[in-house]
Amino acid sequence: MNNLRTGQGFDVHKFAENRKLILCGVEIPHTHGLLGHSDADVAVHALMDALLGALALGDIGMHFPDRDPEYSGADSIELLKKVLHLPEFSGYRLLNCDLTIIAQQPKLAAYRDEMRRRIAEAGQWDISQVSVKFTTTEKLGFTGRGEGIAASAVVLLGGR
Repeated sequence: MNNLRTGQGFDVHKFAENRKLILCGVEIPHTHGLLGHSDADVAVHALMDALLGALALGDIGMHFPDRDPEYSGADSIELLKKVLHLPEFSGYRLLNCDLTIIAQQPKLAAYRDEMRRRIAEAGQWDISQVSVKFTTTEKLGFTGRGEGIAASAVVLLGGR
């Protein structure tokens, strides 16, 4: 296969009251949501940064600045679709994406299939190309203390 490109993304958001918790486009019942200019979907943000990084297109802050009111409360799945419609992506296809959500709480395993489905649908990818995993930090650090959630993503793109 010619022209393989990899990208890595990482994002963090802290918990906030009176916000919905959205991860991979799925609303998760929880006492708190994540604080952010958009819907603060930390997992989709990490995925977008990985995709942008694979093609050296900067990061989501360059494309969707938090000072721009247009993106206030934005649905991150819709932002992901905008990233994938950038002209630079036309010559590439996703081979694999691997997302890891780092959270002490809430427990997320019951939502894995729906998360994978939402990501796959947004990218028009086969679900077998989308991995979503969860881990804790064994009560260490800000995620372990329940102050927020982090996410990491790695993607592999192949030229068409």
